[in-house]
Amino acid sequence: MPDRAAAKIRAGGAVLSRHGASGDEVALIHRSRYDDWSLPKGKCEPGEHVLATAVREVAEETGIRVILGRRLGRSRYQSLGQAKRVDYWAARPADPGARAGFVPNDEVDALDWLPFPAAAARLSYQRDVSLLAELAGRPADTVPFILLRHASAGSKRTWSGEDLDRPLDPGGAADGERLARLLSCFGSCRVISSAAERCVATVRPYAALTGVPVEIDADFTVSPAGAGAAGALKRARQIVDDGLPTVVCAHGENLPPLLHAVCAELGAKPPKGPPLRKAAWWVLHAAGGTLAGAERYHPADT
Repeated sequence: MPDRAAAKIRAGGAVLSRHGASGDEVALIHRSRYDDWSLPKGKCEPGEHVLATAVREVAEETGIRVILGRRLGRSRYQSLGQAKRVDYWAARPADPGARAGFVPNDEVDALDWLPFPAAAARLSYQRDVSLLAELAGRPADTVPFILLRHASAGSKRTWSGEDLDRPLDPGGAADGERLARLLSCFGSCRVISSAAERCVATVRPYAALTGVPVEIDADFTVSPAGAGAAGALKRARQIVDDGLPTVVCAHGENLPPLLHAVCAELGAKPPKGPPLRKAAWWVLHAAGGTLAGAERYHPADT
């Protein structure tokens, strides 16, 4: 993530499900213009991250604010003679008890909640049926564990103060603001940070947006003793065992061993890929003590 293959039209959407009286139900929308039944989705606005697109478009088409879960897959097809790529996530209503907010309009004139088999029969496109099968075949409810590398903080060689006090540079501060909205796509999480100011400042906007405190944990602070100390790995495993949605902001030096520790606690091998760029993050989706999905993102991904 992201796939750099060319696509004229980028879009995001979700398979939105909820717990019904007789089991899980999925939301389908009817578009009067095409007279079809499909999954909620829509085009990215200029410069918009596809995570934000998915959340925004589902809300616009269903009236429901959602929390994203694991990534389900990607559809590619031609739309009006142009290549279109749509990324999809599992999603749940952010407030399951909220009153229905759907209002029929010129684009979407009906919303139906159907059990999975009935939804598969109703959908107009096989690509949507495949996404529904991907959701049904693995856990729909997951807990996110997010491992985030702090944003850009300039060069330690040009910083005359204590390294723990080194602040974000303007680009890093801008990424922190972008991260607030993007991390909130996965809901309100517990926020734990290294003691370094550059880490705390990276998650401060997200914590303010979601109304949670930033918990400073020295175990995640890189020190001359070396990254990946036993205390940090033990804390990472404990966080997984707690089972709460959590964001941990740490350093390029200690994030790889933290990723290994979290995955090991979930009985899985760590996902492959190069080291995280600054302001990038892994989101590890856990379900029933196992790893249900892993994705990596950066605020600049569009």
